[in-house]
Amino acid sequence: MTVNLLGLDHEALKAFCAGLGEKPFRAKQLLRWIHHAGADNFGAMSDMSKPLRQRLAESAAIIPPHVLRDTTAADGTRKWLLDVGTGNAVDTVFIPETNRGTLCVSSQAGCALECSFCSTGRQGFNRNLTTEEIIGQLWLANRSLGRGVTEDRPISNVVMMGMGEPLANFENVVAAMRLMLDDHAYGLSRRRVTLSTAGLVPGIDRLRDECPVSLAVSLHAPNDALRDELVPINRKYPIRELLAACLRYIDVAPRGYVMFEYVMLTGVNDSVAQARELAALVKGVPCKINLIPFNPFPGIQYQRSSPEAIEGFREVLAHAGLIATVRKTRGDDIDAACGQLAGRVRDRTRRTKRRQDKQEALAQ
Repeated sequence: MTVNLLGLDHEALKAFCAGLGEKPFRAKQLLRWIHHAGADNFGAMSDMSKPLRQRLAESAAIIPPHVLRDTTAADGTRKWLLDVGTGNAVDTVFIPETNRGTLCVSSQAGCALECSFCSTGRQGFNRNLTTEEIIGQLWLANRSLGRGVTEDRPISNVVMMGMGEPLANFENVVAAMRLMLDDHAYGLSRRRVTLSTAGLVPGIDRLRDECPVSLAVSLHAPNDALRDELVPINRKYPIRELLAACLRYIDVAPRGYVMFEYVMLTGVNDSVAQARELAALVKGVPCKINLIPFNPFPGIQYQRSSPEAIEGFREVLAHAGLIATVRKTRGDDIDAACGQLAGRVRDRTRRTKRRQDKQEALAQ
């Protein structure tokens, strides 16, 4: 049986090498060739003997997801649609900036959480991505952007903010992030790997213990009543429990704070009164607040808050002593902006069918 080495971390590669009768140092060599150099051909691994390279070719492979579509926006944002089998495809997005390059990585085909303003959440859920499918997005993007051909590092930051809820695929996501952090693979610092969650409290605590990276929390509302509507997982883990988990995480947070994400929806959560309520809510939690102008997609009724409303909201938070920024919208002309990722999902939850039945019933 051929083993896809793309998803194996250092320990797993050592075990694989031991099975071939090789010493542990071969694992570091493989990590550097696969992830640092972007190699997919064992024949190119020149510091290994020819017999070993032959055994590797017979028993292993380096297989990333297949690229179905590669699109670049007017602002330089690049989106890959990747085939993950059985009719499913996920989006991966690269956002170039002057002083950094950020890759937005998906963790699931679809999402089961059904946040009301998110394109991914509206289309249902099929399955968790494997470790090789998650890390394969970073491997592919590096190759596409020139890593392995030059010594440049086009990707300086990775955000687990693509399709899916990362903490609902904990084991595979953490295994992939450990490869991102490994100096023999991608060598990213914990400050430059960010996981975004809708608020799975047990997962936040597990992440704290097993692989603390920068944490972003999709808050989007200043009270439970509204958050129940926007982020349904709040009914299971209400804001009070979520903020308590954030405070526990602060002790190990690489940046010393949690980032709260807050999508700006006109007439829903963007009033001055709600800004004051949010400021009071997060008082005492070391945090920054990222205000995200809503990015529309077909079939959604929400509208983006006006620039004046967003700025007024930000000023209230700043007056309360909070650091609040407004996220610049990138790649919306190719549906690569925050909340727009849709990929292609064979929904096992029958969510689309239920929505269609409801719409037909209302139309009658």
